[in-house]
Amino acid sequence: MRNIRNFCIIAHIDHGKSTLADRMLECTKTLDEREMEDQVLDSMDLEKEKGITIKSHAIQMNYSRGGQDYVLNLIDTPGHVDFSYEVSRAIASCEGALLVVDATQGIQAQTISNLYLAIEHDLAIIPVLNKIDMDAAMVDVVRDQVVDLIGCDPDDVLLASARTGEGVPEILDAIVDRVPAPSGDPDAPLQALIFDSVFNPFRGIIAYFKVVNGSIRTGDKVKFVHTGREYDADEVGVLKMKLSPRDEIPCGSVGYIISGIKTAVEVKVGDTITHVDRPCSDHIAGFEEVKPMLFAGVYPVEADEYEDLRASLEKLQLNDASLVFEPESSLALGFGFRCGFLGLLHLEIVQERLYREFDMDVITTVPNVSYKVYTTQGDVVDVHNPSGLPAPTLIDHIEEPYIRAQVISKSDFFGPIMKLCLDKRGTLAGQHYLTSDRVELNYDIPLAEIVFDFYDRLKSISKGYASFDYHVTGYKNADLVKLDILLNGEPVDALSSLIHRDHAYDFGRRMCEKLKELIPRQQFEIAIQAAIGAKIIARETVKAVRKDVTAKCYGGDITRKRKLLEKQKKGKKRMRQIGNVQVPQSAFMAVLKL
Repeated sequence: MRNIRNFCIIAHIDHGKSTLADRMLECTKTLDEREMEDQVLDSMDLEKEKGITIKSHAIQMNYSRGGQDYVLNLIDTPGHVDFSYEVSRAIASCEGALLVVDATQGIQAQTISNLYLAIEHDLAIIPVLNKIDMDAAMVDVVRDQVVDLIGCDPDDVLLASARTGEGVPEILDAIVDRVPAPSGDPDAPLQALIFDSVFNPFRGIIAYFKVVNGSIRTGDKVKFVHTGREYDADEVGVLKMKLSPRDEIPCGSVGYIISGIKTAVEVKVGDTITHVDRPCSDHIAGFEEVKPMLFAGVYPVEADEYEDLRASLEKLQLNDASLVFEPESSLALGFGFRCGFLGLLHLEIVQERLYREFDMDVITTVPNVSYKVYTTQGDVVDVHNPSGLPAPTLIDHIEEPYIRAQVISKSDFFGPIMKLCLDKRGTLAGQHYLTSDRVELNYDIPLAEIVFDFYDRLKSISKGYASFDYHVTGYKNADLVKLDILLNGEPVDALSSLIHRDHAYDFGRRMCEKLKELIPRQQFEIAIQAAIGAKIIARETVKAVRKDVTAKCYGGDITRKRKLLEKQKKGKKRMRQIGNVQVPQSAFMAVLKL
């Protein structure tokens, strides 16, 4: 046990976590040159295409120094705020963390929030300055920022370049010297914490765990504490690039278990594994339940694929513990699920993974956050869905979630960022200068305003310099209205949204204009209306496709033509009463993009 080191790499987006992991794998000769590629741990196609890490990846390296052999278990983590739950789980299964800071950009918001997570778990922090080979690197300035932030010695900050591999051997030495060995009792009853799992169509469910006390061998009879189910450990092993079987996983190490588990419900991230014949007295405190930030309905395109969609979501949830879902139904779309996500990027990734991994085509409704509705009878209702809103006469008041946003930027962009936050109904909670040209702004903003385009606009007005992080602070009173979209007087529940009264008119008008472009013309006229309650606030009309019925009239009295046109008009009117309007999938997608 003395020679085991468990550590993770945490940093802001694009500060070089995955590239640094590549160099460590090269340096410890875990992979040969033939297997090596850029960002080798990002194994999903989506990660390669987008160039981001979505899942935490664990891998074991062997490192020799001074006649001693060390086992290093590395977990590479994502940087995006939408996947911060992955980071919290990686941190819970480690004793140390490499805090990577980009020498050209300095400390960013996500750096700070991940650092606090690591400090809460009492991890040994090793600060690393990356990208020192770049022309724009400000090594001394950024080193001072890191020293201010952590309160360490300037000599403790390691300098490295993940691209060229400079400074990587020193990092490996620092991990051995500064990260404590795992503390646990090898002779105690087995206690192992599940921190991730994945579905394999041939082997069933593979659970990844960290042994806290005791040890586990192939063939042991094990029990999952929360679900109370018992299994045979058919295969245990360590995580190399591929799964590598072992006879025993000792105390303090990280490994995987395959025990022929078939259904996704049986494995829960944060559960404890123990032996059947010698169980532990207490389970390990797992991870706190994840709180979704926004909700959207996910419906199958074909109504009879509902059960397939449920199975796909359950399998996806194994690998993505921050996804939550429950069944719901809609008049326009039939049966589907109300899913909770951590942000729009998370929603996009889940939708893409459903399509790629499970071949499921889905329609998502307009995302929204959850509100607390206080009724006149004194009840409190949680509303995730505009159609679940009580009648306006029963509502006393509505409260919406607020967040504390932390924006770090160059002071040149101070004005535009303040204007953006004010447009989003934010109130300034505090500001202070980190250095002479870097400022940190704290704003209280409604979560609903952040969810859609805040991050994109922040990046564009600050030329990519500003970084952003947030946490939910609580609920406050809100002046919200339910905006309905009517097609020929019939409300389409999948397009309705809850929105602040000040923005309702503008949003309703834009939705009507967009739908007019996308709904195909029919034999009859279609009225597209946006309404708040009984009041129509915007309207567009899709004109009917008409046949020229007066073509066979030549000359003669005008009343002959008029008679034919009146006859056509009556037919169109009757058709409009019985005709139904098909809203294409592209219209739902376009409304999301608004």
